[in-house]
Amino acid sequence: MQNHPIPSVTDPLQYRAIGIVRGIYKPQDDDNFTRGALIDSKGNEIDSVLLGRVITLIRNHVSLEKPHLWVVYPRCRNNQNLHLQITGIWEPSTLKKDIVEKEELNESSILKVDSDDLLEGDDYFSIRGELIFTKPEEKEVVVKIRQKPRNQNKNALPFKVNLKGKVPINYLKHFVSLDVRRVDYQLLVEDFKIIAPISQQKITNKSRKNRKQ
Repeated sequence: MQNHPIPSVTDPLQYRAIGIVRGIYKPQDDDNFTRGALIDSKGNEIDSVLLGRVITLIRNHVSLEKPHLWVVYPRCRNNQNLHLQITGIWEPSTLKKDIVEKEELNESSILKVDSDDLLEGDDYFSIRGELIFTKPEEKEVVVKIRQKPRNQNKNALPFKVNLKGKVPINYLKHFVSLDVRRVDYQLLVEDFKIIAPISQQKITNKSRKNRKQ
């Protein structure tokens, strides 16, 4: 099994937007369990939805009265408001391997190592994609993420992630890798690395196959 909630990069041009957020998941209501909010230690309520088999895991094995470290995909509703898609939970100290086997969960739903602590700390996000907008004086950054299609007969639509930070304008139309931290309802750039200019030659068939959220 994986020993980290955010997998290692397998391709230099691998797209993704994934992070970890600690908080209490509060369903919208009893009839709409998969929609709700993540409430952090400050009381901020972030609009959220549950994805896939993590729903079964939460219903059967996770106390919603306590905070947990959730594995999430960030989205920006109306190009501004932060929205989270919850795809897993990182809590190896209490969620054991037998639960994984019993529920037939995959690695993105629950992961097992010896410690719950992560070197990156809470609210860390890894964002990798195309830099399509940057305004350093206003600390505005927009990155386009291209998803791997879940259905081979359909093309997955790309989406944009809005960040706060400074990336020089001369790196527009470059593939970038950013270390990001959530603060309240915003995602702040802590560090970035320029991978390569965006061009058809750079985006090979191999990299397309390895694109992930």
